[in-house]
Amino acid sequence: MPASDAPVTGAPASSGAPAAPGPVRPSRLDPAIAARLRRTPDGLVAAVVRAHDSGEVLMVAWMDDEALHRTLTTGRATYWSRSRQEYWVKGATSGHHQYVRSVALDCDGDALLVSVEQVGAACHTGHRTCFFTELPVGSPEATS
Repeated sequence: MPASDAPVTGAPASSGAPAAPGPVRPSRLDPAIAARLRRTPDGLVAAVVRAHDSGEVLMVAWMDDEALHRTLTTGRATYWSRSRQEYWVKGATSGHHQYVRSVALDCDGDALLVSVEQVGAACHTGHRTCFFTELPVGSPEATS
């Protein structure tokens, strides 16, 4: 279901420095924030989502400039669905809402850390976190 809060302006002005590709879709994101983002060729930045109280990693999703703008201004986690090619507000259909407590940009500008109050499951499978499948890891060899 597309979000009703449609973008109203074009892409932010360039900072003048060579950067990763700009936004693919129009956005109202503050140009100062947009200038710090390093996006994938399709205009996205990875968003690592964690529980604000425990630090538990809940999921990874994608944001474009407008999804980040909506997240920052509404306090509701909003993402770009690569499969549906539309915005989605976490919990709009499932009832498993994410109330944003903070957003941090990593040192390279290519990932966001979104701390949320998670209501219900974060994973579309119904699990609290999307990271419930443990993989085997071998023990490192001792070096002497």
